[in-house]
Amino acid sequence: GPVASPMSMRSVLTSGSCLSPPPPPPPPPGPPPIFDAEPAKDEGTASRSALFAQLNQGEAITKGLRHVSDDQKTHKNPSLRAQGPAVRSPTKSHTPSPTSPKNSPQQNHAPVLELEGKKWRVEYQEDKNDLVINNTELKQVAYIFKCNKSTLQIKGKINSITIDNCKKFGLVFDNVVGIVEVINSRDIQIQVMGKVPTISINKTEGCHIYLSEESLDCEIVSAKSSEMNILIPQDGDYKEFPVPEQFKTAWDGSKLVTEPAEIVG
Repeated sequence: GPVASPMSMRSVLTSGSCLSPPPPPPPPPGPPPIFDAEPAKDEGTASRSALFAQLNQGEAITKGLRHVSDDQKTHKNPSLRAQGPAVRSPTKSHTPSPTSPKNSPQQNHAPVLELEGKKWRVEYQEDKNDLVINNTELKQVAYIFKCNKSTLQIKGKINSITIDNCKKFGLVFDNVVGIVEVINSRDIQIQVMGKVPTISINKTEGCHIYLSEESLDCEIVSAKSSEMNILIPQDGDYKEFPVPEQFKTAWDGSKLVTEPAEIVG
């Protein structure tokens, strides 16, 4: 095509200079938002990697442990044990929970004195010195449980009597055809007005038995008990005889022979 002359080029540039300038460019965008998840993720990954690297050392993992001498060991140095346990961190709260169980108060039971079938129940009597059981029969038994500072009188003839877990308790009875048994008790006094074949004392501290003229043939069987005394009537009064608590055993060549040890007064 035709070649433009220099004059025509100047005329075009001159005419273009009269046009309005182009708009300014938009402002640069703001800084990108900061995300903490990625650095935390990288730190956690690095920690796990370091942990696995230590575990994979095998036997070499103990090379970094410090040797502790015997004077620094608690079980070999009594002076360290005497210092007491380490003080707990004050940042932790050791206040007991309000829902923690408390020691429940001792439950009070209602006193009982009744005939249940063929069994007389005397239970939870406190400071009662006028307890009496009448109209007894030969097949009936009496069970006395947790009576303190009380006295019971049983009239007539009865099969057996049991005193269990009583303290400072007194019993007076006429006749028993079976056994009178005292278990797990303390400070018991028993007076026999008629006859009784056997009296058993087990795990009891302090038991005084007053026998009558008719019950002198009574057998006393005791085990794991102390302070036992049998009072025998003599000349209108009672003479006290202690029951042996200590025994000696020897081999006579064919069997063991056990005898009560002499009580030195």
